Amino acid sequence: MQETKKLGNYIRKLREDKNLSLNSFSYKNGLEPSTLSRIETGIIDPKYSTLVKIAAGFDMKVSELLKNFEKLN
Repeated sequence: MQETKKLGNYIRKLREDKNLSLNSFSYKNGLEPSTLSRIETGIIDPKYSTLVKIAAGFDMKVSELLKNFEKLN
């Protein structure tokens, strides 16, 4: 599985573990739901600015998000 898809799956799992819908998480963090969906399915690589928004939605820094992701792989 490619890294983009693995990261997307990880982000989806974090979001679902917090019982947040794609739409609610997206709008709360200034993302388009379609963008988040494409990230979670591995269609696109998230830009750094998007990762900042996603990490903030989980109350963490990008470095922490990526470090936790790398521990799983």
